Amino acid sequence: MNDLSEKSPSSSSQNGIHCAITRVVREGKEVEFEEAIKRFVARSMKHYGTTGAHLLRPTAACRPREYGILRSFNNEQDMKEFYASDLFANWQSEVADLVEGEAVHRQLHGLEAFFRNENTKQPPRWKMAFITWLGVFPVVFIWSRLLMPRLTILHPILVMAVINICVVVTLAWLVMPALTRLFRPWLQSREQ
Repeated sequence: MNDLSEKSPSSSSQNGIHCAITRVVREGKEVEFEEAIKRFVARSMKHYGTTGAHLLRPTAACRPREYGILRSFNNEQDMKEFYASDLFANWQSEVADLVEGEAVHRQLHGLEAFFRNENTKQPPRWKMAFITWLGVFPVVFIWSRLLMPRLTILHPILVMAVINICVVVTLAWLVMPALTRLFRPWLQSREQ
């Protein structure tokens, strides 16, 4: 999926609860759905407890008409209230003629969001841990070697904070997406 747009208020969406929802759009209704989802995200960001939304557009590499939204909330109660709200019910009604089947909801925990496949099945946890380690080890090593000599004037806790910020950003936007693409056949293979 390609990034469509991103909305986030001043509060951070790094903490709290994260949920992924995917919808398959009817053929020929993609443009209409895209406009509707943009309007909905703008309206929904005003809902109490919503801390961020990240919209995803399909690519030919996955299901070509599957759209997604990764949404963040302060806590589980805020998430439940949002999905039980009139705002969300009205959205469901608004797009009912534009989509096929039901929405697929998945609560995300940590890096497992990178391991989602077309069938919304997760690989075994040991495989996710191994791929995560493959990403974390070199990234931590590289950022530590690059930054530690240049940050000697800072307190060691601040040095680690800066290195950790660089590691998280590098993992989230570069390394983990690349590793999950590279290892997709192995991650999705069935255990014998």
